[in-house]
Amino acid sequence: MTAMYLTAYDGSILGPIAKGLGWIMDKIYVMFSNIGIQSIALTILVFTIFVYACLFPLTYKQQKFSVISRKMNPELKAIQEKYKGKKDQASMAAQQEETQMLYDKYGISMTGSCVQLLIQMPILFALYRVFYNVPAYIGSVKNVFGDLVSGIQGTDGYAKIMQTVYEEAALKNVRVDFASDDKATVGNYIIDVVYKLSSSGWDSLKDAFPNLADTITTTHKNLDAINNLFVLSISDTPWNQMKTGISNHNWVLFFAALSIPVIATLTQYLTILQTPMANSNDQMTQQMKTMNYTMPLMTLFIGFTCPVGLGFYWGIGGFIRAAQQFFLNRHFEKINLDDIIEKNKEKAAKKKEQRGIRREQIMQNATMNTRKTISEKAAYNNSNDEVLEKAAISRSNAKPGSMAAKANLVKDFNEGIKHSK
Repeated sequence: MTAMYLTAYDGSILGPIAKGLGWIMDKIYVMFSNIGIQSIALTILVFTIFVYACLFPLTYKQQKFSVISRKMNPELKAIQEKYKGKKDQASMAAQQEETQMLYDKYGISMTGSCVQLLIQMPILFALYRVFYNVPAYIGSVKNVFGDLVSGIQGTDGYAKIMQTVYEEAALKNVRVDFASDDKATVGNYIIDVVYKLSSSGWDSLKDAFPNLADTITTTHKNLDAINNLFVLSISDTPWNQMKTGISNHNWVLFFAALSIPVIATLTQYLTILQTPMANSNDQMTQQMKTMNYTMPLMTLFIGFTCPVGLGFYWGIGGFIRAAQQFFLNRHFEKINLDDIIEKNKEKAAKKKEQRGIRREQIMQNATMNTRKTISEKAAYNNSNDEVLEKAAISRSNAKPGSMAAKANLVKDFNEGIKHSK
């Protein structure tokens, strides 16, 4: 794991995505906070529904791709068999052209099944950043620490005291610099450390700052109400909380932490079981089937080591996807695919015509460029001939004693020698 700190991750790709997602979550949090409900778990629930609602058009297209591709598969295999073993450029180009025409005929894209995955992966990676350090992205949660940070920074020698608290807490994935001259940056580091403290760590913080005991207790209580999912901490990993449950004989905590990655995995399998697969033994289909059953196992493994909030997002998202899959299956069962294909024929013809026009334009441009080069070369040669002819006339009309006349004498002398040889 890379170091995380309150000054939000500034990566060129995930950084802006994480900040944008955090901004949306902050608005959802404030909406519920205004009616007296302060809960990151509820925020994640609503946020997950919002994300999957936005992704539904892509989900629909992906499902449509799967349904139509199963009908298209025999024709695609026929094209592959037709060009099997042919590696020459003409055959490969012809196979690609026929394959593209087939996809056009059925109205789907070769990359139709990849778009949603390409969009979801950056969201997942960005959400890891958000859930790992919620106050860095959700300003309303950061405000909970305001009085505590002011009190700590108002204490003499607070930098050394906080360094001791940080070292005793053994927060390996949090980077700090309490000696910095930037007070705002140090305040962020304080929040980073305090947000990650366990219950015993909060007790150590009270011992380190006895004059702030009441403020520390209030902040801890408010943070628990905001940050907890039942008995779990949103920002901590299930694995850490399972170990805490075992050491404290808190079996409710242990099984609650265990349930997060397990539920996230089971909901993925539930979606897969409802997803129709092509009855084919070709290599691509077999690879897809293998991925469908290995990806949830990877989720199970990763789920133990990522923040509970991300596992909760996965679990809720799995239920939503399973529900979407159920209704989409029923929807596509009622659709006449032959009608869809018939409607796509006209579009396919237009696309084929456009590709033909583009190829013709390329050929015309190439021909025009070749002709232009030949004509330019011819014009250049004609121009040189005209120059040489004018020079010859000028030399024949040279006045006696002029430089041109002398040049003619030298030329005649050289030609006489050449002929004598």
